Amino acid sequence: MDKSVKFRVGVIGVGRVSCMHLSSIDILPETQLVCVCDNKKEVADEVAKKYGVKSYYDYKEMLDTEKLDAVHLCLPHYLHSKVACYAFSKGVNVLTEKPMDVDYESAVNAVETAKKYGVQFGVIFQCRYNNAPQCVKKALLSGKLGKIITARSILTWSRSDDYYSHSDWKGTWDKEGGGVVIDQAIHSIDLVNFMVDSDIKTVSCHMANRGHQKVVVEDTAEGLITYENGVKYAFYCMNNYGCDEPIEIRLYCENGKAVFGYDDAYITYNDGTTEEAHQDYTEDYGGGKDYWGNKHIKQIKQFYNALAGKEELEMSGQVALKTHKLIMDIYKIGKESIK
Repeated sequence: MDKSVKFRVGVIGVGRVSCMHLSSIDILPETQLVCVCDNKKEVADEVAKKYGVKSYYDYKEMLDTEKLDAVHLCLPHYLHSKVACYAFSKGVNVLTEKPMDVDYESAVNAVETAKKYGVQFGVIFQCRYNNAPQCVKKALLSGKLGKIITARSILTWSRSDDYYSHSDWKGTWDKEGGGVVIDQAIHSIDLVNFMVDSDIKTVSCHMANRGHQKVVVEDTAEGLITYENGVKYAFYCMNNYGCDEPIEIRLYCENGKAVFGYDDAYITYNDGTTEEAHQDYTEDYGGGKDYWGNKHIKQIKQFYNALAGKEELEMSGQVALKTHKLIMDIYKIGKESIK
């Protein structure tokens, strides 16, 4: 493809998080928003009018009609792989929001289907691109921190029954795939996976619903994950808190300790030297939630650089499968305790 030609892009699902994708596509010079799709006609029409593009209410009709280079999926979790595979069959590249699906087999099938049709499959984990995790990852890759010995993550957020009452799929096993783990804690779990970079050996987990009446999925989970390289990772997450506190990830390493979240990172080395990094919010865009950060655009640009042949796709479906399998294994063990 001529690198001076813009990629023709569509967005399927124009609910809450779609603003981060729509704004990015609108801002980036290499992309052109052509159409949007949502099964809620008034929602699709409103977004289409805002961006001056065509609206569709059926994703198959859109993919059958438009000659697109890529689509972004901002759909309920259970539709991610299904819609992606249809797009792949049309020769269309896909960038989907996390998670890949509500089960492991569907996610694997999507990766294999993308490979079959020779198209790119990207999965959004924008928090990897935040300044704080990037700082810690750099210290690990350089060897300055040495090997990770153990890790922990803590997430205490607020998701009330009222929050779930406004959605027909949130807080369900069949459509969302769970609660606090798959929706809120998935990013902190992925960040630890990103840092440790090893296969999983064992997963132990306990789940409970302690504060919600309208949903049956977990609102609390804790567990211990051991990796093949010997790292032990303890996690705790719950969404019964009064507000969304910053997540905290701690890494105890051979040469020091790292404490970080989405916004800030503090590294203390055993020799007394320190290092830190902070998120830059002067580049804010999209009007999204604070906890989404402002790095969607960076990952989206990387996706299109990969489509243009300028670099390898970083967060491919194959890479994302590592975190998805871990999330599914957590549920396989943890759901037994919530029944």
